[in-house]
Amino acid sequence: MRISIRVYPSAKRSTVGGRYGSTEPPVLIVRVAAPAADGKANEAVVEAVAAAFHIPLRNARIVSGVASRTKVLELNGADPEVLAALVATSPEG
Repeated sequence: MRISIRVYPSAKRSTVGGRYGSTEPPVLIVRVAAPAADGKANEAVVEAVAAAFHIPLRNARIVSGVASRTKVLELNGADPEVLAALVATSPEG
């Protein structure tokens, strides 16, 4: 399954949940504590999303948008219902 995410680096803490914009398919909000430097935020994004979807880290990877705040991730073995639940949660700031 491929999902679009909107990343907010250097957050107080890492969280996954909420919807960015109103486009379809939905864009999931991912906040990570890691800074957007030296690929640290990208690593943190993959770890946070894999944990949120309860899949092994090796089953999650960025396929597009490595240098952008909007990214596309491929999640092997992820449940679409988990995405729906995460998008429906209110984003934390």
